[in-house]
Formats: sequence, C-alpha cells, structure tokens
Amino acid sequence: MDYQNAKDLLPPELVRRLQEYIQGGYLYVPVETGRKRGWGARSGSRQVLDRRNRQIRQERQRGASVEELACRYYLSPSAIRKILSQKPGPL
Repeated sequence: MDYQNAKDLLPPELVRRLQEYIQGGYLYVPVETGRKRGWGARSGSRQVLDRRNRQIRQERQRGASVEELACRYYLSPSAIRKILSQKPGPL
C-alpha cells in the first residue's frame, strides 16, 4: 500500500473538509466493491504460483513422490500435500 499526501491528490477544499475529521493521521480509502483485485493480480505472482502448482500436480500424476516434489520445489511435504488437495487455479 502506498501512502500519498492528500494535498498532492485532492482539491484544496476537499483537503480542508477532511481536516475537520482527521489531521496528521492516516486514512484508508477502500476500493469500490467490484473493482478490487485478488492477491497477486497486479504483480503477476498469482499466475506464477498457479503455474507452479499445476506443474506440481502434473508431476505427481506422473508418479513423483511428495518428498521428491518437496525437494524439487523447496517446499515442505505438508505444503505439497496442501497444493495437491486444492482445486486447480485458472489456466
């Protein structure tokens, strides 16, 4: 989350009105309903993890053991089991 100075973004009258309620503090402005993006959507992290998890499932189907997958992907066996039990993400 980036903090920005209200004086740099908002009209002076709006800043004065906000100062009636809060001064020198932080104010969180939530995203409008329907416009919020899921975790990792902006950075691409979600797609990277979905691709990795799909690959883990495919390797397991081909016979790789949980322990082999844990070593290969630097994850714990319990993390691998959790990935294997989750519903696959979108392609």
